[in-house]
Amino acid sequence: MENRILKDENDRVDGFLKVTGGAKYFAEYELPGLTYGVLVTSTITKGKITSLNTKEAEKAPGVIAVLSHLNKPSAPAYEQEGGSPMKIFYTDKIFYNGQPIAIVVANTFERATYAASLVKATYAKEAFNTDLEKALKDTKAKKLQGQPDYKRGTENAYKTAEVKIEQEYVLPIETHNPMELHGIIADWRPANKVTVYAKTQGVKATQGTIANVFKIPIENIQVNSEFVGGGFGMALRTWPLEIATVMASKHIGKPVKLVITRMQMFTMVGNRPAAIQKVGLGATKDGKLTGITHKAFGESSTYENFTEGVVNMAKFMYQCDNVNTSYTIVPVDLGVPIWMRGPGEATGAFALESAIDELAHELDMDPLDFRIKNDPEMDQQKNKPFSSKNLKEAYKLGADKIGWSKRKNKPGSLVEGSWKTGYGVSVGVFNANRGKASVKGILKADGTLVLQSATSDIGPGTGTGMGLIASKLLNIPTSKITFELGDSSLPPAPSQGGSATLSTIGSAVNDVCVALKSTIAELAANSNMDATSKFVDVLKKNNLPSIEVTKESQSGKERDSYSMYSFSIHFVQVKVHSLTGVVKISKIVSVGDSGKIVSPKTARSQMVGGAVGGIGMALTEESILDHRYGRYINNNFADYHVPVNADVPEIEVIFIDKPDYLVNPMGAKGMGEIALIGFSAALANAVFNATGKRIRKLPITPDKILA
Repeated sequence: MENRILKDENDRVDGFLKVTGGAKYFAEYELPGLTYGVLVTSTITKGKITSLNTKEAEKAPGVIAVLSHLNKPSAPAYEQEGGSPMKIFYTDKIFYNGQPIAIVVANTFERATYAASLVKATYAKEAFNTDLEKALKDTKAKKLQGQPDYKRGTENAYKTAEVKIEQEYVLPIETHNPMELHGIIADWRPANKVTVYAKTQGVKATQGTIANVFKIPIENIQVNSEFVGGGFGMALRTWPLEIATVMASKHIGKPVKLVITRMQMFTMVGNRPAAIQKVGLGATKDGKLTGITHKAFGESSTYENFTEGVVNMAKFMYQCDNVNTSYTIVPVDLGVPIWMRGPGEATGAFALESAIDELAHELDMDPLDFRIKNDPEMDQQKNKPFSSKNLKEAYKLGADKIGWSKRKNKPGSLVEGSWKTGYGVSVGVFNANRGKASVKGILKADGTLVLQSATSDIGPGTGTGMGLIASKLLNIPTSKITFELGDSSLPPAPSQGGSATLSTIGSAVNDVCVALKSTIAELAANSNMDATSKFVDVLKKNNLPSIEVTKESQSGKERDSYSMYSFSIHFVQVKVHSLTGVVKISKIVSVGDSGKIVSPKTARSQMVGGAVGGIGMALTEESILDHRYGRYINNNFADYHVPVNADVPEIEVIFIDKPDYLVNPMGAKGMGEIALIGFSAALANAVFNATGKRIRKLPITPDKILA
């Protein structure tokens, strides 16, 4: 079978700018009269502010303003009843430790930082809880249905199966920690005109939020975000800290820049919420699944409910006539969570794919054979065929590359000195989404093409992919194609998230290029030119410096008839030290089944990045709270451990590379999420195969292996 490790000579169009420092991120813009904001945060976890003394801060050198609930800056939406649950500076209530309670604005960052330290607050404290496990045990604690319960066939059918397992899996809070800190520059001009430079995954979404809060026309708001230094999902909403900065700019009539600290990244811009999951699986003695039960409990805040797709995968991933799922959210006294790469599904896949491995072990079956035996031909949840699914081929390609034939079914069988070797596998899946977007194409007589859309790029290589789509359709070198993005004045596009950008924006690029080709053909015919004439000659013949086309694109009725998903298979080989419990990953093979690969180089980067994130999720990442105070104790890069070079082994990426034209004209499906989804389970399964120790609570640390 062909080993599809694709080659690609096309570099990222923004690669040179990024590695040479030429890319300009939001905090690097210098505006005339720029001032600096620093947030003052709550030191208690729940209660009310009884007094707030800002006099010393206001007298400090360079201070221009101190804003809080005591001098509510104008925000019409906050002055109305209802609306946003976190009305920054419009309440004296404290919902969590680290909540912003004031912003100090000064003429330098250092002066603002010093003045912020002079603001003194006193509080009326209330009892609080930041512990999900404690909240679940507390019968009086609030619990809410996150999604409707799902049932197919007989509920809890696993309990009467010939072979069954029932286990609990726990994931801690994970915090988004991209290199670029979060923040915004806000410049409120006269006559209700606002310009912002923001770290956002959606310039149109940010524009809409500001318009809604301040009740000004959306066309009076300009949002710029050409480069984003890592998002992971945290920049998918406009946070209170950003609204505070716009408030401050409006109040003082000058531009204000706010960049939060690394410590504040743990409290102000969401996280992957902690989750506790209970999975029950049952099968016949020959390995056919007869029952799947997946119950999940996820963390949320007390002031705003957050839900994600934790149990989605269990509903359709395996052939089984009896499936039931439930998802409950449990409010605790922490900041509201947000989507993090592989939102929900990454959490759910750890539990489901670990359980699948456990049941295979009970059956004494190879876990790969067990998965293949229960691979569905159609989506039982939706009762629809898959638009495309090549998992059996992916299993084979990945198994050959990782050397799966060397794996022994009995844990601890492969030993070399003090090291035990193990192999693990897991599946990832995510919706092959496609939204609605518009793109403008400007084809010029100088031989260049400019494409414009108000989409974002948090790192996957949006401009590179769009250029390759256009290059293929119009036969123009990518060096002559420019893709402009990250500007709210451009044709509308959705936020970058959910692995949908290439499918959504790429389809509009496709439609624009098809329309441009048609226009050129028509101009050639009207000018009595040969149909094969170059577009440059056609434009010159017609005395046209350029032609423009704008197209809106969205999916059609094909989504009513098919189930559309991207899939991945992750294979991991680990070595575990018998005496220390140290886990070393020796090899990773990730196989992507995501349609046609438009840009192999950036696609491979997505898969590698997902694997690195998966290493963090499985082995190192955990936001630790001191529940006595409701405060994070490892809120820095020294103590919150993300994978470093020494943790990352050889990673091989294979693509099935078969187009799915039901999803979009390019035949491509999203990849960003499946790169991570399932990976943590593959690593945990490999550790079990090496040691016989099943770790059901992440991260996998030496103490858990040796316990």
